[in-house]
Amino acid sequence: MKRLLFVALCALLLTGCFPAGPAPTETTQAPPSAGTTAGSTAVDTDPPTEAIPGTTLPADPVQVLIERMTIRELVGQLFMVCPEELVTYDGSVLYATEVLEQGLEQYPVGGVILFGDNIQDPDQLRSLTGGLGEMGKIPLFLGVDEEGGDVARLANKYGFDLPKYKSAAAVGLGAPEDAYEMGRTIGGYLKNYGFNLDFAPVADVNTNPDNPVIGSRAFSSDPEVAAQMAAAFARGLREAGILPTFKHFPGHGDTGEDSHTGMAVTNRAREEMRACEWLPFAAAGEGDLVMVGHISAPALTGDCAPATMSRTVVTDILRGELGFNGLVVTDSLAMGAITQYYTPEEAAVAALEAGCDLLLMPEDLPRAMEGVLSALDSGRLTLDRIRESVERILNYKIQLGILPV
Repeated sequence: MKRLLFVALCALLLTGCFPAGPAPTETTQAPPSAGTTAGSTAVDTDPPTEAIPGTTLPADPVQVLIERMTIRELVGQLFMVCPEELVTYDGSVLYATEVLEQGLEQYPVGGVILFGDNIQDPDQLRSLTGGLGEMGKIPLFLGVDEEGGDVARLANKYGFDLPKYKSAAAVGLGAPEDAYEMGRTIGGYLKNYGFNLDFAPVADVNTNPDNPVIGSRAFSSDPEVAAQMAAAFARGLREAGILPTFKHFPGHGDTGEDSHTGMAVTNRAREEMRACEWLPFAAAGEGDLVMVGHISAPALTGDCAPATMSRTVVTDILRGELGFNGLVVTDSLAMGAITQYYTPEEAAVAALEAGCDLLLMPEDLPRAMEGVLSALDSGRLTLDRIRESVERILNYKIQLGILPV
């Protein structure tokens, strides 16, 4: 059914924008078992640094670690999921139980993102993040959406006595130092509660007053102000020991749709986006993340594929033109902009083909992982491509100090 819907919608390319590229196909493949390997040894988070035979240089600890990982462990690192994807019972995960640890052994993901339903009170949250921090052969990214304003999972939770910010837009009326203090404050309490990654700042430029999803989450409708504020906020997070995430490339501020429920479209030309939407993202460095949104940009790509599935957007523009060599994460792959047109398998593989490193919240983790493993078996994806992203992920974990070398 999705194939027929996809083909019909793509026929509307000249009058509407929907994803292009290979049509998704339903699959009946069973979820991957815990035993899928490539004959590698178990992961050791403290790899040797002795000299490589025949050289006088020490071995690269990340490369040594990658060589010791099974294919399943390598693929697992590419995913960041809600903890509910790792357990067999219904309901929200509040504690780091044995069932959660068993799920992580079967699906050795690279990170976990928490939402309001996972947060009950300060003691419970510290117990959950502390337990997650001790799980897995490779330490986890522990992330949350803490932008300030309406999107603040901790500060807006009853029982947490934390500083509250009216909105990024309100802070954006001041000086960059105000955004820096905002980032440092938020980063400080996130670190205190066991997190190491924040899906903020919103680096979008709010140029469309009718935008239903960005609005006051953006610092400004002025691209230079938005760039200064996002950079300052990110600096505050970094100084607190939290990885920042600039979102949502190539720019969600001019769209008139909400990608949570369907495809968001921008019709702006490359020159317009270079002078506006891309200015804040140019401030992101190798120690930051950039989140790519499910935004169709036909003037850039020549088709209606979402940016997360577009090699033109991720590899040619973000990495090539803007020179970003850091970690690229997708927006949630469980959002309507993706699930209406792609199966979990196809979404995961297409995002990796585009150049994304970290796959956030697939609609179905077992199917998404199986899709990547099958793409490796068929040759559609190469092991070198997977290792390229895993190398970035592991280097970021070393940078955070959670992965010993």
